[in-house]
Formats: sequence, structure tokens, C-alpha cells
Amino acid sequence: MIPFHTTLLYGILIALSACSGQVGLRADKASPGQDVSALPDTIRIIYQDQRGHYWFGSNGQGVFRYDGHTLRQFTTAEGLASDQVRGIQEDVAGNLYFDTPVGVTVFDGRNLQALQPVESASAEWRLAPGDLWFNGNGDRNGVFRYDGERLVRLLFPAYDLEAAFGQPFAERPYSPYGAYSHYRDRAGNLWFGTLSAGVFRYDGSPLWISEPELSVLEDGRVPGVRSIIEDKDGNFWLGNILHRYRLLPAGTNGAPAYEKLPGIERVAGREYPDFPYYLAAVTDAATGDLWMVTYSEGVWRYDGEELVHYPVKDGERTVLLTTIFQDRQGVLWLGTLQDGVYRQEGEGFARVAW
Repeated sequence: MIPFHTTLLYGILIALSACSGQVGLRADKASPGQDVSALPDTIRIIYQDQRGHYWFGSNGQGVFRYDGHTLRQFTTAEGLASDQVRGIQEDVAGNLYFDTPVGVTVFDGRNLQALQPVESASAEWRLAPGDLWFNGNGDRNGVFRYDGERLVRLLFPAYDLEAAFGQPFAERPYSPYGAYSHYRDRAGNLWFGTLSAGVFRYDGSPLWISEPELSVLEDGRVPGVRSIIEDKDGNFWLGNILHRYRLLPAGTNGAPAYEKLPGIERVAGREYPDFPYYLAAVTDAATGDLWMVTYSEGVWRYDGEELVHYPVKDGERTVLLTTIFQDRQGVLWLGTLQDGVYRQEGEGFARVAW
């Protein structure tokens, strides 16, 4: 196991020096919550804020912050909307936003406050660099946009899913339009992965990407588009390694178009995931390589030519993974279903000891 405090404190000091000229961050002297000695077993999301502090969202015990000295827990008792935290973001002023199944909570360093959503017409779809986007619960149509004043629920445009995917959706007990992921690409355009309605891209005009591998599979499984990532060549990977997508210039009617390209093919004698769908991915800030996390088949790195497997185990037992995050020092972190947090160490990953 990695000794947590010494290694992480050094990284936080580096991050603090890098953002020492920023303003608007609140002091933490009157911060709510309580100090704890360890993280829970299940961690769904990991984030590093402007100060260099690390945040860990759990599946039922709230959110945790490590500031280099103490580990602090925040729950519904302090004002968190839900103790299941599925997303963490930050605005330019240093306020933290926690996405939960029942709403979004903002933390200014002293107080946790729920944001009250409002319904909106489709006319309020727009791109603005400072807006924050949230998935919500993932079981109903739409996403949430926060512009610093209002949290607005926006519905995806209606689409003929039965015609697109060749199967009925009306009798299903969930909304196929439920948002499972969102991503802002290098050009500032927005991408949303759904449960089974494919991918919605917005650059001022809507584009649906409706391909069979982005919906209900032939065997009945519904992987959902849980992660969207842009690679160093400008191609987009939509929750799986079967295909990648390249955007094409606008057509004669002004609508954007895309080209579907082969993804990562199986190579004889080399490892390849049994189920080629991933839960989360990051683009390595230094190399541009893709790092992808699968539920039960470890971590995979793709440099554009070779796919490399990094098993994550506790002894002989496979560690079940939930998320991946790269911090400002270039170190990769993994959230797990029942083993807390793992951190990159040498050529593999080791569990963080508190």
C-alpha cells in the first residue's frame, strides 16, 4: 500500500503554489463536516480542486476532502442533497458542486446549499464557457445547466429511437434519454452519453449519434455511454473501444456529420477485454494516451498503436473499478466498488493506505 499522507501532502503543496495568485477561494476555518480516519470502501468519483485538495464521492456516505492534513466527511447532515455523490465540479471562484441522484449541492468553503432546478424550454440550450453541466439521476430525460444564477433542466430533442435502433422503447421502465455522462471537447462543444438513446452532441446545433453499440445490445445488455473522451488526434471514443468517431464538415443543409471508424482491433497473442466497454476514461496530459477503466477487467492504456492491460488486484482477487482521475501532478487515481482508492505506483496501481 502507498503511505498516503506524505506523498499526497507534497502534491498538494505543489498545487497550492501553482494557484497562489488566484482569488475568490473561501477560507476553510468554519468548514462544516467531521474529521474521519479513512474513506469508505465504495468511491464513485475523484477530483482535485484549485487548492490541490482531493475530493472523493462515495455511494452512500457523502463526500470526503483531504487537505494534506486531515480527511473530512460531509453528508446530508451538513446540507448535502444526497449521500450518493456521482460528480464533482468547480467554478472559477473555487466553489465546489456535487452532483447527486436528487439534486446539485454547492459548497463555498463554509456552507453547503442545494440548488433549486427550474424547467426550461429547449430555447435555453446554449454554449457558454463558464456554465457547468450535471447529469442528474440518469433515469429521466435531460440534463442540468448552471450559469452561476439558475440551475436549468433541459430536455434532449425527441428522436425516433425505434427507427434508429430497430427495437421498441415505449414499454421500458426507464427513460432511454437518461444522461450517463457529459463531456466538453477541446473546441468547447458538449457531448452527452445516454442510457440507450446513443450520444447527443451540441455545438449550437444538435447532432444525434445513433449506432447499435450505443444502445441496447443484441444480448439485452444496456451498457450505457458512461464516458466520452477525445483523443490526441481529435477522434471521439463513446464508451467503448469498438469504434471511434470523427466529425466531418457541415453538410449542404448545414447539419454536422460524422464518420464511424474502427476502434481498437483484437491482435493475436495480445490481451483484449472480454467486454469492450469502459466506465470512465482520461487523456494523459503528458502523452495524450487514453487510460480506460473497466468494471472487472482492470485498466487499459492505448497510445494509438498498442493496447496495454494493467490488472488491478488485491492478492489474487480482482478489484472492481468505478472511475479514473488524473491529478495535476500527472498521477492516476482509481475509485473502486469495495476497496477504497487505488493510486498509480510504478507500472501498476496500489491501494492507498490512510
